[in-house]
Amino acid sequence: MSQSKCGVVAVIGRPNVGKSTLMNALVGEHLSITSSKPQTTRHRVLGVMTEEVSALPTQFIFVDTPGFQTKHSSALNKTMNRAVLTALGDVNVILWVIEQDKLTDADLKVLALCPKGVPVIAVINKLDQLDNKNLVLPFIEKVSGQANFAAIVPVSAQSKKNLDGLKQAVAEHLPEQPFFYDEDTLTDRPEKFLAAERIREKLFRLVGDELPYTCTVVIDKFTIEDGRRVIYASILVDRQSHKAMIIGKGGEKLKRIASEARQDMESLFQGRVHLETWVKVRSGWADNAGLLQSLGYD
Repeated sequence: MSQSKCGVVAVIGRPNVGKSTLMNALVGEHLSITSSKPQTTRHRVLGVMTEEVSALPTQFIFVDTPGFQTKHSSALNKTMNRAVLTALGDVNVILWVIEQDKLTDADLKVLALCPKGVPVIAVINKLDQLDNKNLVLPFIEKVSGQANFAAIVPVSAQSKKNLDGLKQAVAEHLPEQPFFYDEDTLTDRPEKFLAAERIREKLFRLVGDELPYTCTVVIDKFTIEDGRRVIYASILVDRQSHKAMIIGKGGEKLKRIASEARQDMESLFQGRVHLETWVKVRSGWADNAGLLQSLGYD
C-alpha cells in the first residue's frame, strides 16, 4: 500500500470567476496569469503542490483551464473550449468554481460538462467581496440542489481564506499512489511559455479593455548567456492602430509593459533577465486555426 496520495484536479468555471487566482493561491506561486478582465487564461496551465495533509504526503496536480466560452465566435474560443474538455478527460477531482451569490446559466453549462463518476467539489469563490455573510448558507443550499457534490467549500482565493479546508476536501478523493512529479516541481510548462504569459498579463492589465483580446505574444529567442536569461519577444496585434496604442507616446507604454514583465520574470526565474519586445501586425491571427497551433495554442 502506498504511503502517499497523488492525483489530478481540474479547475473549471465560466470566465472571470477567479480560477487562476485560486490555483496560484493553492500552489503558492504566481504560475497562471491573472487580471480583472475575463478570458485572461487561454491555455491549460498545470500547477503542482506537494504537502502533508492528514499526516499523509499528498501531491495535488491542479490544471487551470480557460473560462468556458458559450459563444464560439472564433478559432481561438474553440481552441480554449477544447482545452477545457481535454482537461476533464482524465482527472481524479473537479473543482467547479463559481462566484459568491451568483449562479448563472453559464455556470450550469460548465457544470454539465463534468463527466459522470468523477467527484465534483463546488468552490464558492470571492467570499471577501460579500458584504452580508448571512447570505452564505442560503446560497450553499441553492448550489447543493444543482448536483450531488462531493463537497461545497466557500473560499476567498484573493485573501487565501479557507484554502486548507479546500485542500482537505480534495485530498479525501485522491488515490493512494506514488507522486507523479518531484516534490520541488511547480509546473510542466517551460520557462519560455511562462515568459510569454508574463508579457500577456501586462497587456491585459495595462492597456484598454478590448485591446488585449486582439493580442498574443511569441517568444522569438530564449537563451541563457553569462548567467542571465536573454529573451526577445513579439507582441502580435490585429491592426496597425493597435500597434500604435501598445507602443504609446514616445514608446512609454511598451517600455512599461516590458519593464513590469521583466521584473516578474526575474522573481519567477530567480535570476537576471534581459528582455526586448517588438509589436508586429498579424491580421486575423485569432481566427486562423493553423496559425494558432503554430503559436502554441493547444
